[in-house]
Amino acid sequence: MAVVTMKNLLESGVHFGHQVKRWDPRMKKFIFAERNGIHIIDLQKTIQSIKDAFDAVRKVVASGKSVLFVGTKKQAQQAIQKEAERCGMFYVNNRWLGGMLTNFSTIKKSLLRLKKLEKMEIDGTFENLTKKEISSLGKERAKLQKNLGGIKEMKDPPGILFIIDTRKESIAVAEAQRMKIPIVAVVDTNCNPDGIDYPIPGNDDAIRAITLFTQIIANAVVEADNEVGLRIIETLGDEDEDFDEMMSDVSVKEEDREIDIESYSAESEEKAEPEHEDADAEDDNKLPLNVDGVYDEDA
Repeated sequence: MAVVTMKNLLESGVHFGHQVKRWDPRMKKFIFAERNGIHIIDLQKTIQSIKDAFDAVRKVVASGKSVLFVGTKKQAQQAIQKEAERCGMFYVNNRWLGGMLTNFSTIKKSLLRLKKLEKMEIDGTFENLTKKEISSLGKERAKLQKNLGGIKEMKDPPGILFIIDTRKESIAVAEAQRMKIPIVAVVDTNCNPDGIDYPIPGNDDAIRAITLFTQIIANAVVEADNEVGLRIIETLGDEDEDFDEMMSDVSVKEEDREIDIESYSAESEEKAEPEHEDADAEDDNKLPLNVDGVYDEDA
């Protein structure tokens, strides 16, 4: 049974939104408070949204349809690929090609071309070609693999989409809406939740938050046949009451932070500290570390 705890959400910085000046008013219903110019997302709403999204993905997978994971920003690329492969589903983590859903018949031709090039490389066809021809075909194969490798075996449009950052993936959102394909998406305080079937309010910039959300959706695929489903632990144990210490490595969000995916590793993720610094924020503009205070309604 998949388990999500409030501690997981807090440690991953899921509750940190963008600067107040960058918000989308349509996200107001998901915002708990504002602290030092930063919006704080209501984790109670996030938990309920996670439950709804988890059940929706399970139903789609149980009906025999596929899930397409979409996240092309550098912070999301590795998590999207890793978790999609773990649950045996498809993914797009480099670039969303226009028409990937609305013009899927043309995309299928490109997929067939990719498979043909891979077969030519294996069956010895390249041995009868010149170096220039081999180089040209190799570059074509590499380009197709980079953009379409994650959906190479996808024969039909997916049953549901999981998207990280609906602002960046606006084309994917528009195509899914046009094709009437349900959308599960992580929506930050600068996103528009309207038109998203299962919006999950949360931080869509920090690696740890993205990884957590992606793992939850992948678990929904794996647990599709499990009647128990998802278990949410909303309370914190006595040993977790010292929020200052637990959150000592979390600071203000960085706007659209660029991460070098090549050098990123699991070890660096565990030690990565300031994933949430805003590009316009200085050291003196940091969030209070007292998360307990953030959720104190009298504060």
